[in-house]
Amino acid sequence: MTDDFIIEVANEGHYEYAVTICEEMESSAKARGTGIAKRTPDYIKQKMQEGKSVIATTKNGEWAGFCYIESWSHGEYVANSGLIVSPNFRKSGLATLIKRRIFQLSREKYPTAKIFGLTTGLAVMKINSDLGYEPVTYSELTQDDAFWKGCTNCVNYDILMSKDRKNCLCTAMLYDPAEKKEDAEKANTEFKAKLGTFERLTNIKRVKFFAELLKKTLHINDDKK
Repeated sequence: MTDDFIIEVANEGHYEYAVTICEEMESSAKARGTGIAKRTPDYIKQKMQEGKSVIATTKNGEWAGFCYIESWSHGEYVANSGLIVSPNFRKSGLATLIKRRIFQLSREKYPTAKIFGLTTGLAVMKINSDLGYEPVTYSELTQDDAFWKGCTNCVNYDILMSKDRKNCLCTAMLYDPAEKKEDAEKANTEFKAKLGTFERLTNIKRVKFFAELLKKTLHINDDKK
């Protein structure tokens, strides 16, 4: 079924979907009993114009899903926000495809930024985990007030503030490219070390093999004399 969708970086040609996207975001947040920062159609259009959003449509032109990028702390942190899938296409695997594409776009536009998210949804946590996100404390997220202001509309906002923004019902997850690079370099070093050990052992075995073969050859020649 996922082959029926066109998933691409949104542009001005997708402005017609902005109102529908905003309405579905608000409706979905109310259904979940949580809140996200309310966005206007103009804000969604701005993200499309900047090339900072991903949209999914059917081959017949029906809107199917959307997600956008927000940056904080002068680009040090990036959030993939507003993930929404039309009720007509939920449980189709589309959310995973959109998340993967918006994650890729974030890495392209902000290669050194830490990508983070706050969520109460197990499905989103699973997707994030598959992408390399790890659970973290709120202290590891951006402390930009503009980001936390986006939680104002959430029903749990009082809980967040009562805990000085150190904890809430949402799980914080973070992808740190610097940490991933360090892990990759460490893994590469360990692999090279193991490969070197393997090659040394192989060489030792090879030398022993030919030494035994030489002994047998000499022994056979001695028997023939």
